Amino acid sequence: MLQYLMILVEAHKSKMDERGASAVEYGLLVAGIAAVVVAAVFLLGNTVLGAFNDTNTGIGGAP
Repeated sequence: MLQYLMILVEAHKSKMDERGASAVEYGLLVAGIAAVVVAAVFLLGNTVLGAFNDTNTGIGGAP
């Protein structure tokens, strides 16, 4: 009976280790996505700003 309980405890510990690894993987994934978003804002920011300004000017000039 004691061996059975030890097996259950070891199985539970291994699941805990896998959950920790999964959390780290998800954290790295979120950090990667955030880096891509920041890069896109820096690269396309002026282009998008220009498009909004042109639209605003076009709307403002309408009768």
